[in-house]
Order: sequence, then C-alpha cells, then structure tokens
Amino acid sequence: MKKTINVVAAIIKNENEKILCALRSPIMKSPNLWEFPGGKIEANETPKEAIEREIFEELNCKVRYINIHNENRHEYDDFIVNLITTNCELVNSYPKANEHAALLWLKPESLLSLKWAPADIPAVLEIIKNHAII
Repeated sequence: MKKTINVVAAIIKNENEKILCALRSPIMKSPNLWEFPGGKIEANETPKEAIEREIFEELNCKVRYINIHNENRHEYDDFIVNLITTNCELVNSYPKANEHAALLWLKPESLLSLKWAPADIPAVLEIIKNHAII
C-alpha cells in the first residue's frame, strides 16, 4: 500500500494580479517541475497553520491564509498526495527561493506555459477557468 502525504500549497498573488510559481530544485522529488509553494501538513496542524509555517520556512516571508482554493488527490508511482491549495496574501517581505531553484510571477493566462507537477495541475486549471470568467 502506498503512503499518503497530506500537503498544503499557497496561491499567492502580487499587486499586479500575478501568481507566484516555484520551480522544484534538482534534489527534490519531481525535480524541475513547477508548483505552488508549500509542504507537508504536520500532525494536529490545520491547513491555515501549515501554509503559514511552510511559506515562512521555504520563502522567508509571511502570508495570511484566506481560504481553500482546491483539494486534489494525485497518485504518483510510489506515494499519494492529498493536496490542498489555499489562497493567501503576502503580509510582509518578498519571497526568496530558499529551497526552490527559482521563483516566477505569472499572469493566470500564462500558467500553462510552465511544466507543472501533476498534483498541482487541477489547481492551475481552476485558476485559469476562474480568471476567464472574471
């Protein structure tokens, strides 16, 4: 039986309505794919607590959790990810790539120009769909 990992990720928009995208480093699982930054939800942690902690640890900045954007379950070859993407806003500072190979701000309509980690694709598609409605 495959291990299931509960993960939370942040959809962070800047003042120009661009969304933060993070490139997984060559040493991470699923290397060189783009994702929304975040990480594992620890025991007894809410998605809000997890995303605020993870973004501080990974990007050296603070975000404020707003709400859940999307929930998705994706089965990889050796594990299953339950991914909760959350809408967040920057509180202070500017994100720095401490663990990722690169950070990039993109308009919603440009998100599909990147090669995304499979678990993140449903959230990307939902962002694009919602943006097209506005």
